[in-house]
Amino acid sequence: MRRVLRVASCMADNAMPFPRELSAWLGARLGLEARFVDDVPWQERERALYHGEIDLCWLCGLPYARRRDAFPASLEPAVAAVPAAERYRGEAIYFSDVIVRAGYPARGLGELRGARWTFNERNSHSGYNAVLAHLARTGAAPGFFGALAESGSHQEALRRVLAGGADAAAVDSTVLETELRREPALARRLRVVGSLGPSPAPPWVFSGAVEAELRAASVERLVRMHLDARGRAILAAADFARLVKASDPDYDPIRRDDDWARRYAAAA
Repeated sequence: MRRVLRVASCMADNAMPFPRELSAWLGARLGLEARFVDDVPWQERERALYHGEIDLCWLCGLPYARRRDAFPASLEPAVAAVPAAERYRGEAIYFSDVIVRAGYPARGLGELRGARWTFNERNSHSGYNAVLAHLARTGAAPGFFGALAESGSHQEALRRVLAGGADAAAVDSTVLETELRREPALARRLRVVGSLGPSPAPPWVFSGAVEAELRAASVERLVRMHLDARGRAILAAADFARLVKASDPDYDPIRRDDDWARRYAAAA
């Protein structure tokens, strides 16, 4: 039976064209059938990765680090994307951009005490844990925000802030940039009052069940994706410059933030 490469993404919906196109490109370069899994919710895709039913997945760094620490053989980092914009300095990093509505009075993170805060979900680094880690590091007292509400996604958090249902949110910088490219008028309706990070870019990870030879062949092709005309076009459409090899220690900064966030949450 011919090997099928099962690929998925657990990142924001507005980024979905990139992993879908990458899946097809990689399958063609490997001479394999690539099956992109997007017909179930992202939570089910994440569980399928952990059970070896997804071979390669684009995953937030926080669930990666937690899963890898709990079950070291279950995941193997492959590559991470280098955003093309100048603020990323040619590195595989990203930020958590803290946004408010354009007319909201706060001019910095410290002025958000008592604000209604919305976040995508508790297993997110950029939307949730990075914020708690920042509050812990800066000595903020528990109960800094006036209210907390889970939105379910970065885009929904953005919509709630714009609609006045929340005062502020932290959004993955690449997700925010994609939304601004799609709808430039948003730039007049919101402000970024601070950026947390940089943090290591979300990794593409293999299930530990994937054969070592296939992992190595995939990484070899992915880090050269920008040298291929079609691959370069796929990267450019997502505003990425290239992919670079990822390793587990790259995500130690997220582990340190997780420690800070846990301490802050425990004190609340």
